[in-house]
Amino acid sequence: MILSRRAAAVAAIGLLFAAPVAAARVRPGQPAPAYTLTAFDKTKIGSEQLRGQVVVLNFWATWCGPCRQELPALDHYNRRHAQEGLRIFAVATEDSVAESALKPLAGALSFPLVHRIEGRGLGPLGGVPTNIVIDRHGVIRWAEPGAFDAATLDRVIGPLLAEP
Repeated sequence: MILSRRAAAVAAIGLLFAAPVAAARVRPGQPAPAYTLTAFDKTKIGSEQLRGQVVVLNFWATWCGPCRQELPALDHYNRRHAQEGLRIFAVATEDSVAESALKPLAGALSFPLVHRIEGRGLGPLGGVPTNIVIDRHGVIRWAEPGAFDAATLDRVIGPLLAEP
């Protein structure tokens, strides 16, 4: 009986601490929280500067195999659609790799690598890669873990690029 009371107490405490975190997570259909991105070149980009653009926040890690496969797909998609108002940002989720080691990658990609994002609820959703897509009006339209492939990019982002 003591064990079950302890288990119940631990579960209740866990729920108390988990509830605010879950509530802070972004969800499709909600306005995106204000955020600021700091790129590897130290440029700061605020969410207000991105209004009118379709924004993809791609959370990735150097040790993540699906992330390494996804980045070239995102780069290819961005090169085809950047003139349509698409902005992709690859947000590195760890500080274990020196920025100098990522400099060749940053130079090869058609979108910026980001080493910091400030904004409530924006981050990997259960793992990497995670993609958060924000429409031209600042509304979250996609927020899921897992890598994008070409078909999913077309299905999710294509209609948003067609919107005025």
